[in-house]
Amino acid sequence: MLQEKIKVPQDGIKGLKENFGVDFLSGFMVFLLALPLSLGIAKASEFPPAMGVLTAMIGGLFVSLFMGARMTIKGPAAGLITVCAGAVIEMGGGVAGWQMTVAAIVVTGVIQYILGWLKVGKLNDFFPHSAVHGMLAAIGILIFAKQFPILLGVDPALTKGLSPIELYTHIPLFITKANPTIALIGIIGLVILFGLPLLGKSFKKVPGPLVVLLIAVPIAIGMDFKTLQPEYSLVKIGDFWSTVKINVDFSLVGTFVFWKYVFMFLFVNSLESLLTVKAIDGQDPYKRKSDYDKDLRALGMGNSLSGLLGGLPMISEVARSAANVNFGGRTRWANFFHGFFLLVAMLLMIPVIELIPNSALAAMLIFVAYRLASPKEFIGVYKVGPEQLVIFCTTILVTVLEDLLLGIAAGILVKFIFHLANGAKFSSLFKAKYSIKVIGDQHYLDLEGSAVFSNLITFKHIFEEIPKRKLIIIDFSKVRFIDHSFMDFLERFEEDYQYEGGRVTIVGFEKFKNLSKHNLCARKSVSNA
Repeated sequence: MLQEKIKVPQDGIKGLKENFGVDFLSGFMVFLLALPLSLGIAKASEFPPAMGVLTAMIGGLFVSLFMGARMTIKGPAAGLITVCAGAVIEMGGGVAGWQMTVAAIVVTGVIQYILGWLKVGKLNDFFPHSAVHGMLAAIGILIFAKQFPILLGVDPALTKGLSPIELYTHIPLFITKANPTIALIGIIGLVILFGLPLLGKSFKKVPGPLVVLLIAVPIAIGMDFKTLQPEYSLVKIGDFWSTVKINVDFSLVGTFVFWKYVFMFLFVNSLESLLTVKAIDGQDPYKRKSDYDKDLRALGMGNSLSGLLGGLPMISEVARSAANVNFGGRTRWANFFHGFFLLVAMLLMIPVIELIPNSALAAMLIFVAYRLASPKEFIGVYKVGPEQLVIFCTTILVTVLEDLLLGIAAGILVKFIFHLANGAKFSSLFKAKYSIKVIGDQHYLDLEGSAVFSNLITFKHIFEEIPKRKLIIIDFSKVRFIDHSFMDFLERFEEDYQYEGGRVTIVGFEKFKNLSKHNLCARKSVSNA
């Protein structure tokens, strides 16, 4: 039975008038989440804290006018903390390292804009889910390592120059060197963030970071942090508006390290953002589909402007975007209003913002890190298939020990090894083999070889070319191997096509052996015919 369609909100100025109330309210609620997280992400990235807010402001006020997605919130993200911090340190550290890093962000934005015009937005389909989730989990592990000492109020001099592994091995030392007063606020923050969702469904919509601030700031005032605690205990903004200027330094543009980080920004930023757009499209109650290439162009413009003024790279941030959906946002104006409220905050609230303890921000980032690398993530990947867990863990291990690019490359390599071991032929890994026959309103699509992540882009294009409201019969009888990424795509295609009034029939699955009990697991042909 087909789902009943609902009226889709209008876009542009008409959409602003039609949905002003709900988008304005949702934008305000997202702002309450974005303000403290933007400060914490910037500080953890070795950027001036206020530059995180500047980035989110640009993502709202500027990028919202051009983006190809309706429900996503643009701003700095925890997933890029390790890349940003690594860039600042490798480019000299301090103000000089920051200004050279933002130059790399400007170049990244220009390349993203060009790639958007070249219509490469769908390339995110090439990267297997398990490797991408492994990359994000590794980022969570790295964030925890860097934020745990800050949560405890440890003197930053004790952590300077330590690798992620060394940060973990020094945890006992950090505990003995903790500042009890500062640590108390950090621990209270963790209790609030982890405890609120346990109180019931009604509390899940309460902005946890806002509750942390409402408790942490009065405690800091009552305990006179400004006088009695070290300077590093509180957020420092300073004269924000005097720093909003051209802050780039291109003096390293001819070096390997500069282009290394341009590539890393480009890869992680684009991939995470496009994957978020895809995920939020799946939560959109109006079933709208984003224009990936248009969104990538808008993101590129936003990143170039942000970098030019000293800001961080921005993405479509998943937690704030999901919150926007939950708060009832309907159009891109919710993103605009979230940026508007951040602007008001930086005009009127800087003295209050400078009363926020850094340990409270560390608690928020540790909570984000936990969500990225929680046991639930490992269990979920294992349920899809044991081989997926191996790919996931390989990506994590190489990322933590080396870097993000080598981590994702290692995950993809292991994925290919598993495909070949399960009967896929090397020649079919990158080539989509198929035939199409049309009889009246019926489209027969016979697939051959392998249906896997590395040829999914071509298969996806073929599926999208089939006219709407027809009967599609997809035959897998001649396929040797189907991976999890393809199964996930097939499920979403079937749901969307039927929502548009068509029908999908799948045949040939009876000849496959499933690699786990999960309905979207990889499966191999029992005959290898």
